[in-house]
Amino acid sequence: MRFGPVAVPDAAGAILAHSVGLGPKRLRKGRVLEAADIEALCAAGYAEVTVARLDTDDLHEDDAALALARALVPDPQAAGLALNPVGTGRVNIVAQGPGLLAVNAALVHAVNAIDPAITVATLPDLMRVERGAMAATVKIIAYGVAASAVTRACGAGRGALRLMPPVLRRASLIQTQVQPGEDGAKGHAVTAARLERLGVTLDPLCLVPHQIDPLAQALQQAQGEVVLILTGSATSDLHDTAPEALRRAGGHVVHFGMPVDPGNLLFLGYLGARPVIGLPGCAKSPALNGADWVMERIICGQQVTAADIMAMGVGGLLKEIPTRPRPRRQGEPAQPDRAQD
Repeated sequence: MRFGPVAVPDAAGAILAHSVGLGPKRLRKGRVLEAADIEALCAAGYAEVTVARLDTDDLHEDDAALALARALVPDPQAAGLALNPVGTGRVNIVAQGPGLLAVNAALVHAVNAIDPAITVATLPDLMRVERGAMAATVKIIAYGVAASAVTRACGAGRGALRLMPPVLRRASLIQTQVQPGEDGAKGHAVTAARLERLGVTLDPLCLVPHQIDPLAQALQQAQGEVVLILTGSATSDLHDTAPEALRRAGGHVVHFGMPVDPGNLLFLGYLGARPVIGLPGCAKSPALNGADWVMERIICGQQVTAADIMAMGVGGLLKEIPTRPRPRRQGEPAQPDRAQD
């Protein structure tokens, strides 16, 4: 591609690099200059303009962006993603429904390493998205780029993006009561709202005493495809009330604790083939916490292992929640209440 200033009479057929004012009118950058535009520029007193001219082996920015987007998502319907119309060298890729965005980071990195003019930006891998949310954008940052570079980018990034839709549709939440008068309404409402974002229905409120046997019986009676436990007193040990109740119900614990804050006091187990998630106390708040990551992945059909949970520490320091009683800033006094972890 050739780029630079040229005399106005020589600019016909070139791409205008910078917008130009013509009194009440304006020629926008990216416009292919026609004879009428040349006449208007001359009449306005312009002697030269900055333009781009594509070489025979270049692709226009729009053609390049669309080709790359189609390579990243070769089958939009199967991938659960849609390509928005191309314009100014950009194609936005949006989710066709709720789910988790699966990004092959190695492929995206390979694309971005081919030519500085070829760029792909995505949301983080396994981030939850709603229908219509932008999942990624392809942007060609020059008016044209070598066709050979686009070909290489398409080959390097093929199939890098897809949406993992929800595969579970029903959940049960069991809450435990420590003090008389606790009704569990807030925890149930907040959890129902979380699940609704992924199209999952929550069973009616279930509240039992904070004791091993009643909780074990409730676990055995739960009908959801995934079972959630929200205890009135935080789970502080692998052998605390909720993990022991899961074992007594015939299940087993896979992992306790996670390097995500808030969300440290989570546990994951199974009752038969059904996943059971012991929610940390912070799940009573609608703010993002580590349990969201585990719950969303399981709902979208991904097996979550102990190794997966232990690998969540990088990026696991989530946004500070002002209402939490345990401060995070250096110099602030620590408080003993662990109920929200």
